[in-house]
Amino acid sequence: MKATLIFLMSIAMLCSMQVNAGNFPSKDQVMDKMILTNAYFMNKWPDTGKSIITNKERPSNIWTRAVYYEGLMALYALKPDKAYYDYAVSWGEAHNWGLRNGVETRHADNHCCGQTYLDLYMMDSEPERIADIKKSIDLVMDTEKTDDWTWIDALQMAMPVFAQLSVITGDQSYSERMYEMYMDSKEKQGFWNPEDNLWWRDKDFMPPYKEPNGEDCYWSRGNGWVVAALVRVLEILPADDPHRDEYLDTFHKMIEALVPIQREDGFWNVSLHDSTHFGGKETTGTALFVYGMAWGVNNGLLKESKYKPVIAKAWNAMAKEAVHPNGFLGYVQGTGKEPKDGQPVTYDSMPDFEDYGLGCYLLAGSEVYKMAD
Repeated sequence: MKATLIFLMSIAMLCSMQVNAGNFPSKDQVMDKMILTNAYFMNKWPDTGKSIITNKERPSNIWTRAVYYEGLMALYALKPDKAYYDYAVSWGEAHNWGLRNGVETRHADNHCCGQTYLDLYMMDSEPERIADIKKSIDLVMDTEKTDDWTWIDALQMAMPVFAQLSVITGDQSYSERMYEMYMDSKEKQGFWNPEDNLWWRDKDFMPPYKEPNGEDCYWSRGNGWVVAALVRVLEILPADDPHRDEYLDTFHKMIEALVPIQREDGFWNVSLHDSTHFGGKETTGTALFVYGMAWGVNNGLLKESKYKPVIAKAWNAMAKEAVHPNGFLGYVQGTGKEPKDGQPVTYDSMPDFEDYGLGCYLLAGSEVYKMAD
């Protein structure tokens, strides 16, 4: 009887996977959503240098806007519309290719804009595009300090910059220092939990901290940032990088851990192991997980037969339930560090910043597009 039940459950699961895989979007469908959501944002923010005002005024080269430009560059790689390129260049020029708080900053959030500056430098090697971000990272490397990344979001904000500089300059010391800082966060500060193959956001959420249901707190977007960091670093660094196996191993373990906790509707909860703690649909973490999974399939690292249904389910959910007819992106959790921050998260709720959510969505779309027939 038990064997029969297991057999029937397996057949049902297989049928479900085949249905989901059969619903995989076409390239046109994915691109249409990317163009729509991006157009909404570009139309709303025609002045790329305009300050962002929420609870206070901030320059527009902060991390939230920088993540959007990561997504825009991914879209531009698929659809080389000059308007996209000009919009990104205009942003860099508006800030004189500089960093928030100047070149002496060590803060990963302030380094995030450098990812797009360096992407644009590789397209057109104008020295001003690389000058400040390189000087800032060089100042970081002039010291022995490796514990700057005290929260896991920092990995996505800064690791790709070190990787890009290593490739651009041919100087492997950048990628070596990146590895040292990454391992400091992972092991010395201890944010990685090898039992669950997920990351605590920072020291505030490590044991004995627990979620209301008694589980550890694994914040969806925080873990999404790590997935994105690993993807971007693996994509940038040469195949013979001495630490590639470490990045790949962590990537595989994280992706594997995410599959069984996907919501039935395709999204992931803001609290990955506690669906009761501000449970509900959330776009940013979901988009970053889709980005990682689709990239893994596209690069032959993940089995398409296993992950295509997961990706289809998540992308279709976001495309159908999060994207408004005018391109506004719903179910985006506002800034913060844990499930309760930026609430409520609904279809119509406006996050305090609406740029990074779009960046995450465009990154996901760029890889789903490559998977589509």
